Amino acid sequence: MNLNSPIFDKIRSRPRRAEAAQPKAAGSNGPRCDHPGCQALGEHRAPKGRLHEGEYFRFCMEHVREYNASYNYFAGMSDEAVAKYQKEALVGHRPTWSMGVKNGGAQQASPAGEAEFHYEDPLGVFRAAGFAGRAQAEAPRRPGVGPLARKAYDTLGLDETAEPAAVKARYKELVKQVHPDANGGDRSLEDRLREIINAYNTLKAAGRA
Repeated sequence: MNLNSPIFDKIRSRPRRAEAAQPKAAGSNGPRCDHPGCQALGEHRAPKGRLHEGEYFRFCMEHVREYNASYNYFAGMSDEAVAKYQKEALVGHRPTWSMGVKNGGAQQASPAGEAEFHYEDPLGVFRAAGFAGRAQAEAPRRPGVGPLARKAYDTLGLDETAEPAAVKARYKELVKQVHPDANGGDRSLEDRLREIINAYNTLKAAGRA
């Protein structure tokens, strides 16, 4: 393709900024903007908010921007209610149950000549089959730790029983290790840095950091 061809000199496009700045009048093309006194076309949906899920206002571009700038889903909720909502959001607002029986593995003697090792058997599958070995006690877990929070703990290299102060200290330690400002501008660990920041924000939203 010859980009210097005179054909390209004849191509013209009409600027759209002037058109976008002018709101379209409501009529047969669609509903009118829900903002009081506005006669423009309501082309953009905006959620009505908490307790009105699935319901939307119709606004023109100017008024949907104003609405979005002041929109707060948690308006009217206490800090405790917001923290509870964010914590339950980690598991999709679904109830959770612990799997298996904690510390339920009984100690078994190993046959002669076989090395004894540890294993986790919360459902008793190996015990029922007469498998040799010693069940390892499962590490205590905080109640209500969802899969996202558990992954966040793993990303930070912490146990689920870590206190918020320990989580914050570990976060600062890891950021100092991988941040470009701390290693001569090396950006090869930026993906790891993002993982650490996302993990910390997840635990902070759940009230665990």
